[in-house]
Amino acid sequence: MSEILVVPLIRSKQTEKSINGISTQVVCTEFSNYIFIVLTQYGKIGTLVSVTPDSRSGDISTPMFTTKTPLTFFIILALTHVCAKNLATFVAQEAGNRPVLLGLALKDSSIEAIKAMKDVIKSCQVW
Repeated sequence: MSEILVVPLIRSKQTEKSINGISTQVVCTEFSNYIFIVLTQYGKIGTLVSVTPDSRSGDISTPMFTTKTPLTFFIILALTHVCAKNLATFVAQEAGNRPVLLGLALKDSSIEAIKAMKDVIKSCQVW
């Protein structure tokens, strides 16, 4: 008798929306151990930022998150880092404090644009 290998489905959604006149593409993919999101206004993955819940946080109601760039030879501008942490932490909290890997390539990183991007990410929710 042969065994049947069951491969879990990978759920993914994508959309495109104009934010402040700039075409913005979002792809959200759920893997078993993390959420992968690409948010781009350049058509490229851009800077990769990993956000994981910090297990050392004593207060479960307000979890802390650790931000890392897996490819350390890239220099991240402070503004890009702030945008990435804001967006990825938002997703991690929405997804029950799961780890998030975010690919970010933005032309517009204004507060208004980031708020609009959160709505676009929510429209692609796979968690």
